[in-house]
Amino acid sequence: MKKVISILLATALTASMLAGCGGKTDAPAAEAPAEDSGQSEAPAEGGEEAAEPAAGGTIKVAAIETAYGSEMWQEVCDAFTAETGIAVELITDKNLEDVIGSSMKAGDFPDVIHLATGREDALTETFIKDKNIVDITDVLSMTVPGEDKVVGDKIAGGFTETALTNPYGDGKTYLAPMFYSPCGLFYNAGLFEEKGWTVPATWDEMWALGDKAKAEGISLFTYPTTGYFDAFFYALMYSVGGADFFNKATSYEEGIWDTEEAKTCFDIVAKLATYTEPTTPAQANDQDFTKNQQLVLDNKALFMPNGTWIVGEMAEAPRAEGFQWGMTALPAVTAGGDGYSYTWFEQAWIPGGAVNQDAAKQFIAFLYSDKACEIFAAKNAIQPVLGIADKLEGDNKMFYAIYDNGAKAAMGNFAAFSPIEGLDNRTVWFDPVNSLVSGTMKQDEWVEGIKSASDQMRANLMQ
Repeated sequence: MKKVISILLATALTASMLAGCGGKTDAPAAEAPAEDSGQSEAPAEGGEEAAEPAAGGTIKVAAIETAYGSEMWQEVCDAFTAETGIAVELITDKNLEDVIGSSMKAGDFPDVIHLATGREDALTETFIKDKNIVDITDVLSMTVPGEDKVVGDKIAGGFTETALTNPYGDGKTYLAPMFYSPCGLFYNAGLFEEKGWTVPATWDEMWALGDKAKAEGISLFTYPTTGYFDAFFYALMYSVGGADFFNKATSYEEGIWDTEEAKTCFDIVAKLATYTEPTTPAQANDQDFTKNQQLVLDNKALFMPNGTWIVGEMAEAPRAEGFQWGMTALPAVTAGGDGYSYTWFEQAWIPGGAVNQDAAKQFIAFLYSDKACEIFAAKNAIQPVLGIADKLEGDNKMFYAIYDNGAKAAMGNFAAFSPIEGLDNRTVWFDPVNSLVSGTMKQDEWVEGIKSASDQMRANLMQ
């Protein structure tokens, strides 16, 4: 179900976070127009003052239809109209790029587009690259329509401080963070309770648990496809070296892969490969990935990297007696260190050619209202607002409380580079894990490939 989101976010600008990663679907993706959209080269500037709600008028909103469905968007649009008097012409489609692409080439732009980065067609990335996207920094200081709270005070920390929302590094926000999904290591909490095992807080504890489980015929680890190592590796880089190392690594800084932090990351992944259930590589593809996920449900493997969508994806699958979903952040490198959970999130934005930009900003502000969040949450589309976990139930309450329980959020992705034939982030960093597990590639070969590719990517960084 999450097949599209498994396309590597970073590579979406070049080849796009994981087209082959069956199983991920929360973050849909997009197609670049075949020709320039004809807008200005400079980012559109947002106003200094928050716009007042328009008295009437109509805006056009285009939203990708995903597993959440389209009905929730109509409900939110209706609620927005009731609150502001601004009518909404809504466009939703699973292939949204095809629906709005031709009209945009003709100069007819939606006022608001909900379409995440990471889609195969890379429409959102194209607008970012061409700087045809409106500065919405002022939206953060707007009062949410119908409430007395300011937008920026409702959005959870960090979500408007990442390259996914602030792509130009100029301190301004251009994309609004939308539905998010924490990623981490999923496991059978019922098995841990039965065995009296404790979820590892450090990698040393993880290896010790792996040895204990092996003695009972259980592997420590599996993964659906190698595409799921994107979120895993991002969180690992944060836990090893913090934001500074992550930012340098994801921008391919010269010499970064020779550092101790990089070596620690490589060593952990290589060692984890030796603890991985042996059948995993053969099933790590778009057709058989659920068989690897089933290994956890059958108590044949303890942990797998995944996102909150896994519960729905495996809802009808058989499972061991007493099975209960559990989720944990990646372990810390040292005792007392930080564990990290990567967060996927989608984005909404205003194209530079939008005619009704002030009203569009009002609509984006409304997306963080209690009313809109309630409508979205009913379909399991969770907005990144403070205290959202308190309003959820069941497994979702546990998953979305991960950052309330000590884990830190990892956000961001590899920097975009101009297309290089035969090279993309997934095939360089993550696909080789299959070979590490099967023993057909050594760690040194994997690392050398990363260093060589990273040099080329750095030389072709998009400006």
